[in-house]
Amino acid sequence: MRRLTAVLCAACVLTLFGSTTPPADADCTIPTFAYNHAVEVEIADTEASRETGLMCRNSLAADAGMLFVFGDDTTVPFWMKNTLIPLSIAFIDNKLRIVGLLDMPVAADPSSDEIPTYGPKAKYRYALEVNQGFFVQHGIDATAKVDIVPSPSGH
Repeated sequence: MRRLTAVLCAACVLTLFGSTTPPADADCTIPTFAYNHAVEVEIADTEASRETGLMCRNSLAADAGMLFVFGDDTTVPFWMKNTLIPLSIAFIDNKLRIVGLLDMPVAADPSSDEIPTYGPKAKYRYALEVNQGFFVQHGIDATAKVDIVPSPSGH
């Protein structure tokens, strides 16, 4: 199972862990592996910061993203209003399981009010936006579990 770890702070670190284990009836040895990838994550935990999100940015570092934190479970969709970079989003439930992964392309007219919305079929508590393709590139799928832990440095 893949494991994503998010460290909550003003600028956070998101770490991906993965491992494989052989089936119980395997007649050969399959090596296990661990994958560790840190990502700086900004936190959007107020209404204003969630509404602004990653709007009006021309780029996002390869190892960066934004974690949207909601007080309760929600089904509110996201949109790409005034968002100039293509993103991928993981919707994460209150048990820290990924319940949806979507790619969100830049809208033909990002300033328009007529922009598609993106949301999972299930309720979620957190949403993680990263550069489009990040999850595929790092082998993250809907079987991933997320750990959210305090930052050791407090930053």
